[in-house]
Amino acid sequence: MNRLQKWVYGNWSVPVVSGVLIIISFAVQRLAEGAANLTISPQWWLDAGAHATHATAVFTLADAFMVAAAVVAGYGIVIKAVRALIAKVIGIDLLVSVAAIGAVIIGNFWEAAAVTFLFAIGHALEAATLNKTRSALAELVAVAPDSAVVVRDGEQQEIPAGQVRMGEIVLVKNGSKVPVDGQVVSGSGAIDEASITGESIPVEKSKGDQVFAGTVSRGGFLQVRATGIGADTTLARIIHRVEEAQDAKARTQAFMDRFSRWYTPAVMVLALAAGLIAGDVVLALTLLVIGCPGALVISIPVAIVAGIGRAARNGILIKGGEFLETSAKISAVAVDKTGTLTEGQPVLTDVVVLDSARDRADVLRWAAAAEAGSEHPLARPILQTARDEGVAPDGVPGTVTPVPGKGIVSDVAGQRVLIGNPPLLDQYGVPDDGSAARAAETLASDGKTPMIVAVDDQVIGVVAVADQIRQDAPEMVARLHRAGVEKVVMLTGDTRLVAEAVGKATGIDEIHASLLPEDKLDVVAQLQRQGHTIAMVGDGVNDAPALATANIGVAMGAAGSAVAVETADIALMGDNLLKLPEAIGLAKRTVSVMRQNIAIALITVVLLLAGVFAGGVTMSVGMLVHEASVLVVIINAMRLLRKSRGSTTTPPAERTTEKRGTAGNRLTSKSAPGPWGPHASGSSRGRISTKTQTAR
Repeated sequence: MNRLQKWVYGNWSVPVVSGVLIIISFAVQRLAEGAANLTISPQWWLDAGAHATHATAVFTLADAFMVAAAVVAGYGIVIKAVRALIAKVIGIDLLVSVAAIGAVIIGNFWEAAAVTFLFAIGHALEAATLNKTRSALAELVAVAPDSAVVVRDGEQQEIPAGQVRMGEIVLVKNGSKVPVDGQVVSGSGAIDEASITGESIPVEKSKGDQVFAGTVSRGGFLQVRATGIGADTTLARIIHRVEEAQDAKARTQAFMDRFSRWYTPAVMVLALAAGLIAGDVVLALTLLVIGCPGALVISIPVAIVAGIGRAARNGILIKGGEFLETSAKISAVAVDKTGTLTEGQPVLTDVVVLDSARDRADVLRWAAAAEAGSEHPLARPILQTARDEGVAPDGVPGTVTPVPGKGIVSDVAGQRVLIGNPPLLDQYGVPDDGSAARAAETLASDGKTPMIVAVDDQVIGVVAVADQIRQDAPEMVARLHRAGVEKVVMLTGDTRLVAEAVGKATGIDEIHASLLPEDKLDVVAQLQRQGHTIAMVGDGVNDAPALATANIGVAMGAAGSAVAVETADIALMGDNLLKLPEAIGLAKRTVSVMRQNIAIALITVVLLLAGVFAGGVTMSVGMLVHEASVLVVIINAMRLLRKSRGSTTTPPAERTTEKRGTAGNRLTSKSAPGPWGPHASGSSRGRISTKTQTAR
């Protein structure tokens, strides 16, 4: 299609041609003092009597151009009105069509041309500005990769991205887009994931890491095995989700749609009644024009499209207008502890030496040797730290005997090694002068998981493991409060002592510990009965019942989960906790804009009605103000597309530590416990508390 065809079929051709005809009409009237304004026919229109606006009783060339302008601008409007009537819908197009046709019938050609011309201009401007509100979706589509470099038969081949096969090796070079979802099998590099997670800082990728289609290499060279292609990539799912979300109606919008179905016929009845009572056809036609609910109809959907688009740019997927509107009402947020407030990756935090003849390395070496044959989650951080410090065991123990509720007993090079809690020492007759129990108690009070280490009949020390609190967890809680959330609640299966330590460090308002999945559901339901609108943040597994019960279910780190992208009410594509208060803040801003738009639309209609009955507001003036109000509503909604001060990116420190993922790489809070409470998956282990003793 050439440029002329694009213009002809574009939004601006109709108003431009109509405007040119109006200009010609005025020019003909004034050329040679009206000498060029030839008479074409005698009067054929109805006489409006005292309200007639046509100066002469003849139809002139200038009139013909004015009618032509009305026909050019109004043809499409009438067609839409007829189609809507066939579908049993009375809409704005019908009001404008009746008003324009009525104006022509009574000889008010200028008003007919002005109304249709202004309406056409308004439509073109609306289309242009509305396209900008959907720019986020266009940007997502634009980042979709076009080509891929694959290795086939030992050679590099460049092919369309859609032709990559599952399991195929794709090469990602510096500056190129990643064409598929996949796993790095070789190489290293920095990937800009802003199109997926909204984070501006490139992420280091190496063997075993996941990459997403549409992200961009900023350095390095990667070989990636394709695990998601075509419509099965994270980017494709995001585009699909945003398309659906922008079209999904909020409850307020659904109400406005029902309202407009009655409002438009009511305007026609009012116009007819006013015209009959006043005996003024022009008044009736003017009421039809100024009663158009254009700004009212568009006020909500334009805000929803802009709000959801802005969120998508920031790596926040909101399911639709209804969920956006509900999110603005959130008054309480319930969060799971493990993996949300904490990293979900336990690390060794303390090694306490209790035998003066030994040092830290000795205690760690014996603890690691005993744990070498264990598959318990608590064994991994001990073994990892031992490897990092060069004291890892050479092999595995001769035997490893779990002692339920107490710990383990291992045979290491003919020596018995115990690692667990005081009851384990008592069971095997290992004496303790109280120093081990006191050390364990102190560590437990800090929210850590202590384990006493004894070799043969001698206590040599205590090791402690903890799950690190996320660096941004306290800031998330603070920002939630600033966003208007009254209460932030922790729901965890861990013990009260551990939960309180995390709650104190993060500023949580209310703590519920030792919960089973169904207990979490009960807490959410109880908060709802108290009048709260609840958002639940969880991992979707043991939190599934609570997520389903909450008013809004939030999934974090959803970029790698197809299920989370499709099912969560709000999906945070990155693993940045600060995206949650940002999402709630954006929802509140969007609803505020919706209310402002509704107010603008209603005030405009009321003022125009008052102006008509007071005199001075004509059809053309009414249409001008009406279209201006529509544009004001759209421009107001477009403010949502601007990046707000509350928008976030992952802190650089978190970016680097995410990549390391080993003990000691991040500063840890003392109150950063793990998931091994009485109701956590698997058996619990060796925790000391002032009231209870739970163990492996």
